[in-house]
Amino acid sequence: MTTAQKILCVLYDDPVDGYPSTYARDGIPSLTSYPGGQSMPSPGKIDFVPGELLGSVSGELGLRKFVEGLGHNLVITSDKDGVDSTFERELIDADVVISQPFWPAYLTADRIKKSRNLKLAITAGIGSDHVDLQSAIDNNITVCEVTYCNSISVAEHAVMQILALVRDYIPQYRLVVEGRWDIADAVSRSYDIEGMSVGVVAAGRIGLAVLKRMYPFDVSLHYTDRHRLTIEQEDELGLTFHPDVESLVKACDVVSIHCPLHPETEHLFDEKLISKMRRGSYIVNTARGKICDKNAVAKALETGQLAGYAGDVWFPQPAPTDHIWRTMPNHAMTPHTSGTSLSAQARYAAGVREILENWFNGNRIRDEYLIVQGGHLAGTGAHSYSEGDTTGGSDEAAKFNR
Repeated sequence: MTTAQKILCVLYDDPVDGYPSTYARDGIPSLTSYPGGQSMPSPGKIDFVPGELLGSVSGELGLRKFVEGLGHNLVITSDKDGVDSTFERELIDADVVISQPFWPAYLTADRIKKSRNLKLAITAGIGSDHVDLQSAIDNNITVCEVTYCNSISVAEHAVMQILALVRDYIPQYRLVVEGRWDIADAVSRSYDIEGMSVGVVAAGRIGLAVLKRMYPFDVSLHYTDRHRLTIEQEDELGLTFHPDVESLVKACDVVSIHCPLHPETEHLFDEKLISKMRRGSYIVNTARGKICDKNAVAKALETGQLAGYAGDVWFPQPAPTDHIWRTMPNHAMTPHTSGTSLSAQARYAAGVREILENWFNGNRIRDEYLIVQGGHLAGTGAHSYSEGDTTGGSDEAAKFNR
């Protein structure tokens, strides 16, 4: 058996009214593989019921019995930001850190420097930009994420928000709640998406899934990606490829962002790029908040250059109460929830357990889960990320009054 290790797991808070004793449905569909054939997470065993709330503190990702049964120490907290946080204190001697993108534990260069035992950082979900990847590379820390576990979940959320923006759904719902029947008010910003041009920035698993789901709406589909799709894929969906983002945004009425956050994409959608979009365009961002300049987005909504902005990613996370996106006009923002549906939680909890089983046993972690290993970008990381620092945010997130 391996030497006892300390596993520090950062999860979001339980529901305000307490951890649920019942659920809206009795279970979730059983899937055997992801689109394209990649196998689902395959741990030796799970100690949770799929469809239950696993991503909050009391859910513990279903890990406690497994981890403690092997003689390791599992520490669970939601207190993650600032120098006095539980995360900051417990990190000093942690061997493994587990965090979710929805409630990220910002693993900055300074924190890594203080963490003398840290050897493994796992993202319970997809997206490891809250880890300073360059520092992980320099300090020989393995970084993993549960690739594909919630890709379809995020794609569904993006399609929902595209339709919510174009049809102006949220103001119409509010009218009903307020007891009103003002149809002219309800439809004054509502359009059909039929015939519009819809584009995605990055056509990886999530972006391609969005394109496939938008195809039946009789729209023109566009994409840009540094890895071009096959001719067969382009022909199947009638896709128009653009060599860069600027070309894409000029041609589209709706742009959905699905690229990873790294130094080249940080603040990609700034005032200059947004000014080149069609007046009255819509942006949906379920990738990372830092890809968009928050002030540029708010200004474009004020001037009408953008007709709407939606997504579920912010910077920092959780978003401070005075974050400008909370009060800007014509938005349909949600907390970072797209990838943490109860269905997705079952997959990423199983994936985390699979990674830990391999780690404890000294077995190889599958390439699709690897972001950094052996002092280099590896596996999925070599395909999707660039070396460099896109973390930070912990101090700003600490201002948020929960």
